[in-house]
Amino acid sequence: MGSVDVGGGAPIVVQSMSNTDTADVAATVEQCRQLAAAGSELVRVTVNVPEAARAVPEIKRRLADQGCDVPIVGDFHYNGHKLLTGFPDCAAALDKYRINPGNVGRSGRRDENFATIVKVAVDHDKPVRIGVNAGSLNQELVMAKMQENTDRDLGKTSEEIMNECMILSALQSTELARECGLGEDRIIISCKVSRPLDLIATYRELATKTDQPLHLGLTEAGMGIKGLVWSSSAMGVLLAEGIGDTIRVSLTPRPGGDRREEVYACIELLQSLGLRSFMPSITACPGCGRTTSTTFQELAERVESYVREQMPSWKNEYEGVEDMTVAVMGCVVNGPGESRAANIGISLPGTGEAPHCPVFVDGQQFTSLRGSYEELAAGFRAIIDDYVATTYAKRPAAELASA
Repeated sequence: MGSVDVGGGAPIVVQSMSNTDTADVAATVEQCRQLAAAGSELVRVTVNVPEAARAVPEIKRRLADQGCDVPIVGDFHYNGHKLLTGFPDCAAALDKYRINPGNVGRSGRRDENFATIVKVAVDHDKPVRIGVNAGSLNQELVMAKMQENTDRDLGKTSEEIMNECMILSALQSTELARECGLGEDRIIISCKVSRPLDLIATYRELATKTDQPLHLGLTEAGMGIKGLVWSSSAMGVLLAEGIGDTIRVSLTPRPGGDRREEVYACIELLQSLGLRSFMPSITACPGCGRTTSTTFQELAERVESYVREQMPSWKNEYEGVEDMTVAVMGCVVNGPGESRAANIGISLPGTGEAPHCPVFVDGQQFTSLRGSYEELAAGFRAIIDDYVATTYAKRPAAELASA
């Protein structure tokens, strides 16, 4: 329970992080469950105070009772050495620890506190992510490198020095962790920044200096479209070059927003590059002057929501359903062609076109739908359900019982 393979040729892993107060057990359990159901294969939680540390074993127990075995990663800053030693049940319950070497302590205490955390990980056989952040780097290291740049007239920019310090911090911390007895197969590294070009440059360099699995992500991607574009532009380049073993799209949610959006973003990024398949791909028309009706937009949104809702049960019941493709198109220009290219496609009428909607299944016209929006949505959903049930093989009963 609570394990996932990372690195060594394993599929790239999707990670997310809860934003609930970890001490609020009920809220954290519910969000972890939702994130896992959405496709997150690791969920990180903040462990910053004794109340959070006490809550972790109960969070794990309740998730297990609900049949959710997603690995839980404890995120530690400043006082991780105290919390992991002071709350051994928390240390045992967590599936992985994340340490930021830039804030585990100052001067001589830094290595001592870091070593304490690593020794707890060794004792409990837990993997560790050594997560360096540009915003919380070891300032003694930064100042030393800045001074070296001045004294030796190296001509490096401050960004180049920061990136160099991040890599150096990660590699030095990895070596210290290994000296403390942590196996190299239990160490993951990240060097997170907030700008795409810096992320690309840092990870390209890091990948030449270590064989450890790497976690990718902008540390503060931002909100909405900006966060999606900046994350995708950086991670897409690195993933296409074969760099990265786990990923997170760190979106800033709107107040009351859906935390699962960062999981959906990871899934779409990996699927867009052909690296993994998580759920059926929905192709939808962007709309133009030919599509003054909003019906195709409403249907596309409804189909996408329905497929996401059904995927947890479909994935457990049917083999290969995540590779299905669906098209919802808005007029005759590209509608029939895109619909034929998908496993299931519907071409809605554009402005002035005949009021019927041809539906294509595996390249052949299957039927035409007419009627109100609700009738179209129900009819198309029924075709999708029937296609899933008749096209994809049922998983063996033994697999269903253990799912």
